[in-house]
Amino acid sequence: MSNLPDIKTFGELKQTGYKTRTIKQELRENLIAQIKNKESGFEGIIGYEDTVIPDLQTAILSQHNILLLGLRGQAKTRIARLMISLLDEYVPYVEGSELYDDPFAPISWFARQRLEEQGDSTPIAWLHRSERYTEKLATPDVTVADLIGDVDPIKAATLKLTYSDERVLHFGLIPRAHRSIFVINELPDLQARIQVALFNILQEKDIQIRGFKLRLPLDVQFVFTANPEDYTNRGSIVTPLKDRIESQILTHYPRSVEISRKITQQEAQLTKAQRMAVEADGLVKDLIEQIAFEARNSEYIDKKSGVSARLTISAYENLISHAERRMLLNGEERTAVRIADFLGVIPAITGKIELVYEGEQEGPAKVANILVGKAIKTLMVRFFPDPEKIKRSKTDNPYSEIVNWFGGGNNLNVLDDLSEKEYFDILHSVPGLKNVVKKFHPRLSDTQNLLLMEFLLHGLAEFSQIGKSFLDNGFEFKDMLGSLFNASFEDDEDEDYDDKGRY
Repeated sequence: MSNLPDIKTFGELKQTGYKTRTIKQELRENLIAQIKNKESGFEGIIGYEDTVIPDLQTAILSQHNILLLGLRGQAKTRIARLMISLLDEYVPYVEGSELYDDPFAPISWFARQRLEEQGDSTPIAWLHRSERYTEKLATPDVTVADLIGDVDPIKAATLKLTYSDERVLHFGLIPRAHRSIFVINELPDLQARIQVALFNILQEKDIQIRGFKLRLPLDVQFVFTANPEDYTNRGSIVTPLKDRIESQILTHYPRSVEISRKITQQEAQLTKAQRMAVEADGLVKDLIEQIAFEARNSEYIDKKSGVSARLTISAYENLISHAERRMLLNGEERTAVRIADFLGVIPAITGKIELVYEGEQEGPAKVANILVGKAIKTLMVRFFPDPEKIKRSKTDNPYSEIVNWFGGGNNLNVLDDLSEKEYFDILHSVPGLKNVVKKFHPRLSDTQNLLLMEFLLHGLAEFSQIGKSFLDNGFEFKDMLGSLFNASFEDDEDEDYDDKGRY
């Protein structure tokens, strides 16, 4: 029936044998067809294939209103928006109706009157599924009038109607979402008295506006999103409303670095020039994701607030842009991401984390640097032997030549604006560094060798084998003992970290 939108009158529509359905029936039957055809559905949602999506499909098959419950950055709103793909491409409505009345089941005065007057000649218009979605962010200033409606005295005066006539009503967002998906984001932020106003709409299918009671059997698929009410002090979902929402589905963060990495690579907004000119090795991509995993387990960060998936997306975009900036400054055509470029991700981290008291004492920039350091330490043992285990086992230490070189009073400054040649020369100046990388990773490209050489220095610093301190535009590696003395001196002087978390 691809030619349905060409039909212009109610009579023509009836001749086609068109069968009307409620929106919940529509979603259910289209989902059944999708499952039978082995179509995936919910394109772009990664990591929920075995958890959230099956629960969501069950709720749709049950024709339930849905509450998506989870911390920020868990794709709750995106899931709701993707539900429109389960709607019919077009549905008919009485032309001119502000509630998009189904001609077979009109609910507004306008549509009923027009059908009564014109019968089969009633003009029909068609509504595309992209227009059958309404979204409202719950804020404390939302009113009943916004959501449900209010009496319009100007309309009453203009049309010379009494206040008992339903035509004096100005409908709010929910009635105007008739035959559509209606989403309320952050439901706990909605005042309790406003939540109470939703009771009748969800169950009894009538609306009450300033004492005006109107039977209005709205056909709406409700989707609500919320943070777990136990985790927020901003508000809660009133129990009777929660009881009327038939299915509550729990969302979650990616459960592995691999899944998190897929999400970041899908969502990161990089230009074509950046993708062509800046090479990002799998190590740095995993390191970005590991920062988020460390943040979710950090004692400095409020676990109730969560750490959004947007952190890794923004951090990855900053990482690529920081490397691109260095490439442009040095007049180079291509470059590869370095560990020093992670200085550029600090602003992306600080804006995405909520600190507890201990974190506030440290400061957001220092906490961000701590997270990057912990991520490096976690990944270090994937690529190289664990320095702590080597120390305990008293076997030959592959890092001894490197550690001894720094112990001999040598320092190394790895700045974030070094040219490719300077970067190569500085890393190769450390005796034994290249040999360790070659020993454990013999088949790498030259670019990967350089990256792992720099990564190994940071890893040894995180395992307290060598010292590391922050410079304005990079890192200084040195003897561990000297670092401890410097740190003690700076503590005595009450030195503070600057806005980038550096001494």
